[in-house]
Amino acid sequence: MKILVISLAGIGNTLMAGPMIKLLRKKYLNSHITVMVMFKGSQEILEENPYLNEVILWDFINKPIFQSLAFLLNLRKQKIDISILSYPANRIEYNLINFIIGAKIRIAHKYNKFTTKNLGFLNNKTIMEDDEKHDIEENIRLVSLANLSTEIKEDESILTENGQSLWGKPKIYFTDKDKQFADNWLRERNLKYKTLIGIHAGTAPFKNQIQRRWDKEKFGELGKKLVEKYNATVLLFGSNAEKDLKEDIQKMIGENAFLVNGTTMRETSALIEKCSLFISSDSALMHIAASLNVQCVSIFGPTNPKWVYPYKTKYIIVRKELPCSPCFYYSQKPLTCKLKDFRCIKSITVDEVLTASDKVIL
Repeated sequence: MKILVISLAGIGNTLMAGPMIKLLRKKYLNSHITVMVMFKGSQEILEENPYLNEVILWDFINKPIFQSLAFLLNLRKQKIDISILSYPANRIEYNLINFIIGAKIRIAHKYNKFTTKNLGFLNNKTIMEDDEKHDIEENIRLVSLANLSTEIKEDESILTENGQSLWGKPKIYFTDKDKQFADNWLRERNLKYKTLIGIHAGTAPFKNQIQRRWDKEKFGELGKKLVEKYNATVLLFGSNAEKDLKEDIQKMIGENAFLVNGTTMRETSALIEKCSLFISSDSALMHIAASLNVQCVSIFGPTNPKWVYPYKTKYIIVRKELPCSPCFYYSQKPLTCKLKDFRCIKSITVDEVLTASDKVIL
């Protein structure tokens, strides 16, 4: 049987689909499981995953529409049995893609907002979104619909065994080359035996999510205090687009801050694994840190922490309890602020994050 998982959201979202993929393999041992992604980093995260047969990378954002349509029609010829839109996928484009591929069973969530507007009815097996569940658990629920019967039923019996979950947590399957890269990178900078604290000050830039960022000046002040308090070295992570942001923070922290530049997502992940603490917003790198059992301090503004807290690792979330927060939900709608000033993230102080760091790292 041919199963296609469609994971077109961010790199962190693809990582959080990993436990679902593992459970699909357990349910359909001899099936051919393919994952389709849109970002190179997502592809790298899935490399070496033993539960997959294939990963397809297609850049829907930058490819001409006619090329993307031809690509999808070619997939359609492969006669996929089951296609699954991994969570979250509340966009009209994702539903159209799933429909064009033409699997017999097209699985997705029915979202609390904009499902009809986004043509969610094009999927023929859906399960209602649950605002109380983590994204990983929402993905797991989709597996219960993955059979060729047209009956829409959530079968909880496949999710647990003797009261224990069958899926575990997301995992990156490192090669010896990945681990050797991290060791060499640290050795070249005389950091191999230092206390390392990772910081990621960035966020996804699309849909106005840049407003979820904590002020870079606060990251700089926090980094200086952590260096002094723990004799630590700070590693500044982020994409090429965040290079200037990282450099500004490095200047504020001083000689004990190092930029992580020019690395693949797997190399980045291998370096994150070396950290004693990881401080960030709710970004893909936070989810990578959590998957590697690195302790996390996560700075949340408008996002709902119930959905994307660091899964199954030691963590503290720093956020403000405001009547209007959380306000950011899964749709194509850009992030806005009713109060106009994003005070949910702007009002978080350096001392609040430092106190949380103390509690986690000790």
